[in-house]
Amino acid sequence: MTTRPSGRAPDALRPVSIETGFARHAEGSALIRMGGTEILCAASVEPRVPPFLRGQGKGWVTAEYGMLPRATHARGAREAAKGKQSGRTQEIQRLIGRSLRAVTDLSALGEISITVDCDVLNADGGTRCASITGAWVALRLALEKLVRNRVLARVPLTAQVAAISCGLTGAGAVLDLDYDEDSAAAADANFVLTEAGGIVEIQGTAEQAPFSQAQFEALLRLAQDGTQHLFAVQRAAVDAALAARSDAS
Repeated sequence: MTTRPSGRAPDALRPVSIETGFARHAEGSALIRMGGTEILCAASVEPRVPPFLRGQGKGWVTAEYGMLPRATHARGAREAAKGKQSGRTQEIQRLIGRSLRAVTDLSALGEISITVDCDVLNADGGTRCASITGAWVALRLALEKLVRNRVLARVPLTAQVAAISCGLTGAGAVLDLDYDEDSAAAADANFVLTEAGGIVEIQGTAEQAPFSQAQFEALLRLAQDGTQHLFAVQRAAVDAALAARSDAS
């Protein structure tokens, strides 16, 4: 057994915080920080839905994801300059969208679309997981605004959703991988969970030898405990934002 590069205990998250209202023009926004990873999530509301949903009385929630050129150690070219998104970008933004739709009552939303843009300002591992956790806060605040403006009768969310990475390293099963751990892990997995213990999605990969069911269950337990802390951070961020809105009105 070895120690983690960061010195954290196996079940310890990186320092995490969520600042709301960072994007002043968005209906809802959250700047999430998890260690050295920082992501701005901004939710935008549009009074229309994609063509495949028109006339059905249902809404749509989707996401877009991108990294600033110097979010990583070396500059990455802007995908807009390349003229197309990478397969990784498409896969991550689809994951974020699926995760948000899994906890949204689209019928109660009506023919409204909400797009949550997740822009990575600084990357140090776990960007897709942090995006999901921050995106839920941005979405919740956008929906709260629709209720306050009497567009919706209630917030059409059925649950909280958050995500965290876990992996098998020299220190054993560990929670919330940073870049150094992720790049050297024998196996890593991303868990998208609800506060009631529901599983939205699990992505797991053996980078070296296959891992066992017992090892997978150890990773799942870590993720369940870790996301409970993330749910508390989400709730605190939303409560503070709503209290500030009340004071301002």
